Amino acid sequence: MSQTSVLIVSDDTEFARSVAARWQAERHAPEVTLVASDLWHASSGNGYDLVIIGPVNHGKSTSILSSLDANPSTALVWVAENEKEIAALRARHSHALVIPKRDGWTEVLILLSGEALRRVAAVNRAQRAERVALESQRHATLGRYMLEMRPGVNNALTSVIGNADLLVLEPGQLSPECREQVRTIHAMALRLNEVMQRFSSLAAEMRAAETESQAETGLVSHGHVTRF
Repeated sequence: MSQTSVLIVSDDTEFARSVAARWQAERHAPEVTLVASDLWHASSGNGYDLVIIGPVNHGKSTSILSSLDANPSTALVWVAENEKEIAALRARHSHALVIPKRDGWTEVLILLSGEALRRVAAVNRAQRAERVALESQRHATLGRYMLEMRPGVNNALTSVIGNADLLVLEPGQLSPECREQVRTIHAMALRLNEVMQRFSSLAAEMRAAETESQAETGLVSHGHVTRF
């Protein structure tokens, strides 16, 4: 499992040092990066699971929050020094967790940050599961299409192989170069036919396994289970 990453944005070195030091006391400390507001740009928060914003220079907070609003998948915790700003911050930036910087604020910050990281991890797992499900659905669609097309492909291959056999058996009809090309067509058609036969065997095995699984499920649901 990859380590979670946290970006701390603040122009107060003591703030950043306090947060980093407090987090090191936790059993599972994330990878922490510190950056001043002067170095912030619109994509600075990309790739981080959590962004913590502390005291920054005047006028910087608006641009930082606005750029983070465009990336709601990244968790955001804002530590506000002015409690009068909290309501306004919560109204303008609904996905941000805003806490006042008062006694015990580091403990509250760690608790909220841990919860935010767990939420991010849950969202990431759900997104991965959705991607896997979509990929499986595409594979299933391709498999059904191949099953539907299998008879037609087998018929076409049978015709190619048969006609190639006839041409090879009549040496006077073709030049040596053409005979060699026909042999190549014949060999490739046989190889494709082998692939289709393997696909047919695999499809039969999958159907048998599915039938067996359904039968076992039916026995369990009706209580017919033999215990050894």
